[in-house]
Amino acid sequence: MKPDLRRTVIVLPDLHAGIGHPADLAELVVGLASLPQVRLVVEVRTTNPLFPAFQPAAPAVMNLDETQWNELPQPEPKLDDQDRPQEYASPAPDLDVPASVCSADPVRVTAGYEAAKTDHGGLRTAWLRVGQALLQDQQSAERALLLQTALGDAADPRIAPQLGDLAAGSKWELLWSRVSGDITPPWPGPVSALTLGTGPIEGQVLLSDHLGVLRTIDLASATPTGRLAEPVKCTIALSVLSEGTVVALNHEGLHAQMASQTVRASGLTALLDDGPSPIDQAIGVFNTTLSGSPSTAVAATDECLAVGDADGSVHVIGLNMPDRTVLTQQLHRGSVSSLAAVALPLGSSRTTAVLLYSGGADGCVRAWAPGHQPQEAPVTERPYPVTSLSVAHTAEGLLLAIAWGDGLIGYHRLDSGAAALLGLGLRVNGVLVTADGDLVVGTNEAVFRLTPR
Repeated sequence: MKPDLRRTVIVLPDLHAGIGHPADLAELVVGLASLPQVRLVVEVRTTNPLFPAFQPAAPAVMNLDETQWNELPQPEPKLDDQDRPQEYASPAPDLDVPASVCSADPVRVTAGYEAAKTDHGGLRTAWLRVGQALLQDQQSAERALLLQTALGDAADPRIAPQLGDLAAGSKWELLWSRVSGDITPPWPGPVSALTLGTGPIEGQVLLSDHLGVLRTIDLASATPTGRLAEPVKCTIALSVLSEGTVVALNHEGLHAQMASQTVRASGLTALLDDGPSPIDQAIGVFNTTLSGSPSTAVAATDECLAVGDADGSVHVIGLNMPDRTVLTQQLHRGSVSSLAAVALPLGSSRTTAVLLYSGGADGCVRAWAPGHQPQEAPVTERPYPVTSLSVAHTAEGLLLAIAWGDGLIGYHRLDSGAAALLGLGLRVNGVLVTADGDLVVGTNEAVFRLTPR
């Protein structure tokens, strides 16, 4: 049988503390060390009599007092200045150059503008107006778009074209904007609610300011076109019928008035039609029957008037139904915060069906066709209250715009299920989607129009 040539390691710690005859112990250790298959690791003090006795075995000595074998902290070598590691510092942004502020660290840009004593051509005011939206992790094109929406007409005229070029990579293109302090055309004031005009005010945007004044501006250019006769203080929501009736909701209830451009009936027609209109009758029903639960949202088409309440229910009255029956459906936990309605054509006939979209304080958006059960699953939901809704029947199908309380806007193509998001970082008080698929957005500081690229 072949001998086992594998080596064995024997460790003898603290050998100097061993009991017995040192000479005999040293002889044993030296004998073991002479065996080729044995490796010995022996710990002994150099001052012990055993240490000289191990010399015949030619030991490899490791002195544990030497600094490389202990864990005592050693002084770090001094570095010359040229040897010291240099911390990376991002270049300071040029606060006068749009390309620099859009690509630089947004925290540094914000700090620079907060400490600045000049407006840097209008960039400082625009940056601070948009606020936290610019601190998000986003491309420079998106920052340029947000700055565009907040840039006033007093800014350096060279800045807007530069921001437009930088925003070319964004998913949106700014068509126009009016911000606080603008003079030409004048800013219409803080937007508390807005809706798209129809009938006599088609091609215009109807909006309410902080005083309840109802104004109209041109959809194509934002140029002021007029105002309605009666203000509605603390306007919550607006809607317009094709015959020119404007329906406004505030904490006192529903109010109706004719747009100033509407031609009123005269002569024999006026004498024969002196009773309340269908919309006036419906408003009277709502203001009476919903007195126990405050109305919180409104939407209207030529076919129906819909009102949401603080209990999460939506109530609908058909304007062409003589009995004025109210259909009610519970859609939300908490109050209804916004409603949008669209009349969809059915086939080749002139018959239409009304589809309602309801947004709530619970963050849900739900769809309901009055007379049918609502969809069980929400269209979408987020953990923020819905502040505004708008729906339009376009050549590309149904488009739904949703504004949430954190400043995010959702743009949903309902037929395909595709969605795009726009983060403003500011509360959006009103949003509308046009028949062309554009967005008009109203806030306390600005109103602007975007088109998707």
